[in-house]
Amino acid sequence: MPLVKMVLFALLALLAVVFGSVWAWSLSRQRQGGRPTVYQTNVGFITDFLDTLGIGSFALTTTLYRMRKTVADELIPGTLNVGHGLPTITQAFIYIAIIEVEMRTLVLTILAAIVGAWFGAGIVVHWPRKRIQYGMGLALLAAAGLILARLTQHLPGGGEANGLEGPYLVVALVGNFVFGALMMVGVGAYAPIMIMISLLGMNPTTAFPIMMGSCAFLMPIAGLRIIRAGTYDVRAALGLTLGGIPGVLLAAFIVKELPLDVVRWLVVVVVIYTSLSMLQAARREN
Repeated sequence: MPLVKMVLFALLALLAVVFGSVWAWSLSRQRQGGRPTVYQTNVGFITDFLDTLGIGSFALTTTLYRMRKTVADELIPGTLNVGHGLPTITQAFIYIAIIEVEMRTLVLTILAAIVGAWFGAGIVVHWPRKRIQYGMGLALLAAAGLILARLTQHLPGGGEANGLEGPYLVVALVGNFVFGALMMVGVGAYAPIMIMISLLGMNPTTAFPIMMGSCAFLMPIAGLRIIRAGTYDVRAALGLTLGGIPGVLLAAFIVKELPLDVVRWLVVVVVIYTSLSMLQAARREN
């Protein structure tokens, strides 16, 4: 195993321990929230199961929360980043191990996403409810548009490269910085990263370690700021983690394949509905 990959695994393990410990300590100090409901845990299982297969979890989790009014709109971005953090680290271990990608490209794109998320988290935690609703509503519409473009083959299928150089690498770094920042508004990075990687001529399969590695590092790091600020729903985040990790393992090692295009069409419909309902809610805010 290459030394760089071993270092990434060691850092991921350390991050998981630090994030988990800080979160557990924070929960013990707060003494509030209680156990997640069955619905909140099932949301974690379903969304991280599909996330592992490349569907993305943020948009669908947001939809499932709003269907049952499980989490207040202004707490959704923080809940997504805290709750999906440890399941995403699990995904990153799996996909970095089994998919070949050039290490310099992987490491630099991960660093760019981390920096973007750090700055994004520092801004978003201070946003009022109405601004978050507008931000998430517009971003969800954009995400639905990207998924739809892929389904209708209006975007290129990618090339054969497993790494980037020169201006192409610069574009990828700028893109991942932006995607990392947008995740703090509750916008998933999977679809944008996969499309960017394909447009830059990389093999689409290399998007999996890049997007999962990026999210695995940036979500817990940003999550530490979110936990300190308290801008997340404790029970719902616990449900995402407790249901999400088994969902990841089931998808990666047992299921592996589903009729994903059918699922993606369904996701497009529900995401568009959710984005429009969130924008309508923002308009009604005083």
